[in-house]
Amino acid sequence: MNEKIILLFHKMHGLGNDYVVINEFEEELIPEDKKSEISRTLCLRGFSIGADGVIFVSKSDIADVKFRIFNSDGSEAEMCGNGIRCFGKYVFENDVLREKKMSVETLGGIKNLVLTVERNSVKTIRVDMGTATFKTRDIPMISDKDEFVDQKIKVDDQVIKLTAVNVGNPHAVIFCKNLDKLSLEELGPLLENHEAFPERTNVHFVDVKSPDIVDMITWERGAGFTMACGTGATSVVISGYRLGVLDKNVQVHLPGGELQITVYEKDDKLGAFMEGDAVSVFEGIMELEF
Repeated sequence: MNEKIILLFHKMHGLGNDYVVINEFEEELIPEDKKSEISRTLCLRGFSIGADGVIFVSKSDIADVKFRIFNSDGSEAEMCGNGIRCFGKYVFENDVLREKKMSVETLGGIKNLVLTVERNSVKTIRVDMGTATFKTRDIPMISDKDEFVDQKIKVDDQVIKLTAVNVGNPHAVIFCKNLDKLSLEELGPLLENHEAFPERTNVHFVDVKSPDIVDMITWERGAGFTMACGTGATSVVISGYRLGVLDKNVQVHLPGGELQITVYEKDDKLGAFMEGDAVSVFEGIMELEF
């Protein structure tokens, strides 16, 4: 016998990267074994709410609150930079946690958020994205190299130079020119599903305008083209800094808007702060049957 629930949800976006946010802080609304399937359904544009992913707000035993995110294909991701900014705004403005500083549990580790609040409205969110790793075993990436930094990889009949890095989830960063002439719909899926990445990867093409300004476009693992990617912007700037082509403070231009990324060094590793806004679009009620 099918079960029906009435679901209260919020629709939010960070630079056009949009999400359905579901509050399960007090009680589980969607059974664990149904989260993937229902997330996939909720994200269907034209047939449901439509989104790049579904975010769940939950209790945490190790942080102030817990963040979970499912991509539009139903896969659960470790972290999402634009998503966690929406999460922080939602948690504060909906009285889950009325703190301007909060620790958030994610599958990619604990992230610390600092909110800029004006008249009870969250204007910007600064996220400590933590430190990155270039170690292929930790990305994960199948390679005979300890690190895959500015190295060549064969994609069908092309050879592409990329840097592989993990900032809570895996990324492939490609520095190039003429992004408008790039075939993202072709290269994105090929790299996302390349045999070198056993857990797939996010893919970013980057045009360096100056040491403190870049343009980038993203093919997101499990979602395809997205208007913005916060972890991706972080991976791009950390990679560019490691390669010596970018400064520590970089403005990243994405199709959906801008992010400010600031690199720091900790214990011989590179980390970064990401800062940007998040927008509440609407809230609604939906009947779900499962």
